[in-house]
Amino acid sequence: MFHHHSHERYEERMRHHWERHARGHSREHGRGRGRHLGRLLEHGDLRYVILALLAEQPRHGYELIKELEERTGGAYRPSAGVIYPTLSLLEDEGLVRQSGGEVGRKLYEPTDEGKKVVEESKAHVDAVFGRMAEVAESSESSRPRIARAMANLGMALQNRLSRRPITPEEIDRIVNILDDTASAIEKS
Repeated sequence: MFHHHSHERYEERMRHHWERHARGHSREHGRGRGRHLGRLLEHGDLRYVILALLAEQPRHGYELIKELEERTGGAYRPSAGVIYPTLSLLEDEGLVRQSGGEVGRKLYEPTDEGKKVVEESKAHVDAVFGRMAEVAESSESSRPRIARAMANLGMALQNRLSRRPITPEEIDRIVNILDDTASAIEKS
């Protein structure tokens, strides 16, 4: 299916990434929230999972990050440093291609060969998705949603502040929105 000869180092890095994350997850959340991520995604699984998600619908890298976070109930949010190299590798192997998208954001979809790999690995990917669902069921559902909302707020602020010069009135409006929101949260 995949060309393993030139990507063994990549696979080894990804395996170590998942193992490190699983150990960190266990220490950080001593209460035990289900399976360790090291068993959730085994060696090479991420490639198949990304292909399957792209077969469902074309997505940007950030959308893949959000989808994986949602499917694990927030137990894992892959970094851009994991997702984008995997997408590049899949593109180099001819399994995904860019299909347009907004300026500065690449939208990916599987090629015909990628779709064939998805079909051939369906049972395996379904098992991985099943493990993700188990982890999601055992996670505290509110924390990941709040963390995602906070990340979205941070990105919205960063995007707004990076555009054209911002006027003092616009700053005042943003500050008021944030202060009002903070107050509403405290009262909830």
